[in-house]
Amino acid sequence: MTIKPQAQGGLARELRGSYAFIERNMHLIKRYWAWEVVWLVYAIVNALSITFIGKAAENITGTVISAEATHTFILYLMIGTLVWHYLAVVFDMVSESIQWERWEGTIEYTFMAPISRITHLLGQSAFAVFFGALHTVIILGIVTVFFTIDLSQANVISVITLLVLGSLGFIGLGLMAAVLPLLWPEKGVQMTSIIKATILLVSGIYYPISVLPEWLQPLAYLSPATYMLEGMRAAMLDNASVAELLVPTFIPLVLTAAVAIPLGFAVFGQAEAYAKRAGLLKRNG
Repeated sequence: MTIKPQAQGGLARELRGSYAFIERNMHLIKRYWAWEVVWLVYAIVNALSITFIGKAAENITGTVISAEATHTFILYLMIGTLVWHYLAVVFDMVSESIQWERWEGTIEYTFMAPISRITHLLGQSAFAVFFGALHTVIILGIVTVFFTIDLSQANVISVITLLVLGSLGFIGLGLMAAVLPLLWPEKGVQMTSIIKATILLVSGIYYPISVLPEWLQPLAYLSPATYMLEGMRAAMLDNASVAELLVPTFIPLVLTAAVAIPLGFAVFGQAEAYAKRAGLLKRNG
């Protein structure tokens, strides 16, 4: 199949446009570097605090627990903490992208620029994935200073595949949540936080979803975080291969991404059209 020069030029232009948003976000991070340090330190302390719960299991329960079981518990909590932090960063940076435009006073310029909204949001999403991964690697490095982490059983290919597929599903959720700050400047960001908190509750971040009340458990299977966490724990603790994870985790994650991303773009497009008609772009929350 031959790609026409016009198509090649158009694709290159869109990629440059997406990279422009990545570069702009990098400059914003530099501008607010002190706040980024604050959030990173908070995330590190949070990860250590939760992981120390695993180390203190014997002291808390008053029951003798084997070293192997304690190590497994520590890894269980550590994986949940790191995966959730990564997904939360991706979700926040996508869902709050409109609010960032308002804070910077650039929302009207961005929405009037001769660039497609898909290009804009893809650039935002790509930066979210990069920034979330960087954050998570730093936190993992700090955690390994305090704990002896044995990941010799981890299946690297499975882990990378899960990261990619899980990220796509959360990008789709973030795109849909980004509609809230667009339509409700005064309370939209708070509404996205409620969505994130609900996902945290039902996705089995720190405990199996089987301990949830029966009426809550069905919600867990709507969250891509549930499948990503189950897959990550199997891949990192039990060396689960891609073939072993195909049906229980990979297929649900692919289906979630296939539904969430197109739906996210469609919902955002409709919300953008309404916001322009209703004059919501200029308002500050």
